[in-house]
Amino acid sequence: MKRHLILAALLTIGAANLNAASPKKTAPEQKGVETINRATAEAHIEFLACDELEGREAGWKGGRIAGNYIISCLKQMGLQPLFDDYVQPFEVCHAERQIKNKRWQVHPDSIAALKKTVHQKLDLRNILAKIEGKNPNEIVVIGAHYDHLGYDPTLEGDQVYNGADDNASGVAAVLQVARAFLATGEQPERTVIFAFWDGEEKGLLGSRYFTMTYPELKKIKGYLNYDMIGRNNNEEQPKGVVYFYTAAHPAFGDWLKKDIEDYRLQLEPDYRAWDNPVGGSDNGSFAKEGIPIIWYHTNGHPDYHLPGDEAAKINWNKTVDITKASFLAMWKLANEKKY
Repeated sequence: MKRHLILAALLTIGAANLNAASPKKTAPEQKGVETINRATAEAHIEFLACDELEGREAGWKGGRIAGNYIISCLKQMGLQPLFDDYVQPFEVCHAERQIKNKRWQVHPDSIAALKKTVHQKLDLRNILAKIEGKNPNEIVVIGAHYDHLGYDPTLEGDQVYNGADDNASGVAAVLQVARAFLATGEQPERTVIFAFWDGEEKGLLGSRYFTMTYPELKKIKGYLNYDMIGRNNNEEQPKGVVYFYTAAHPAFGDWLKKDIEDYRLQLEPDYRAWDNPVGGSDNGSFAKEGIPIIWYHTNGHPDYHLPGDEAAKINWNKTVDITKASFLAMWKLANEKKY
């Protein structure tokens, strides 16, 4: 009897040691989530929204510096450029400034017509990187615009439209999601494009140029957008986030509900399924091409498009949790067979 008890005890100890030596494998997406943090969000947003960048207006010095900063981050992470270079250059034109009610134009026919008269011209740059997927025939895109409104030397007091929420917060999220993808150690099923759009504030110019000219547009299976994810529309609801998504894909709503529960994210989403999500931001450029979209947005606030949109007013906890939630959504866009 004693011999049997000793043998049972040894078997129990051996099993325990085996379990200790073989811990439960961490899911790749969990590894990614663990890299997303407040310190990194602060570093990106505080730089992009600093006064020295003069509001990052498209086509001006501050906007070019912001683009160069993004490129340096992509290089440091080791991400490949989408094309031969990270920069996708394009030009936009506008009627001479005394002609009212005109918009900046990016379509080549419109530009050709404007060039026959006195006109304004800007040279803009999308910044584009990628992680190659196992399936070269399917692509997903995650993006945010990096331009803002510049500065106005005639303003009394603060003259810089810093754009911390609009949209340094979104740029920081794309950069953190890119790093999270790399941290998983896994190659996604679909190719992932990381996009930083120029000229959004002048009429979605960068994303429109991309969808007009990208030769593999038909391969894009989904687009995830950020535009303003760092402030509170209602200070009594600091966890609020508006979650727009294409209504024909209800799985997008299910994903967020489950991820909030599984990862204990401090978010209270306003779920807005949208039949034709063509308005609001760069998601519109993709929705018009029939591409399913997800868009995170924390709604308007008193500093919208004003010099008061500064980094000191960012809700860092919410920004980080939205970034985590969106990485998890992007991971599914890149890997789920159907949605």
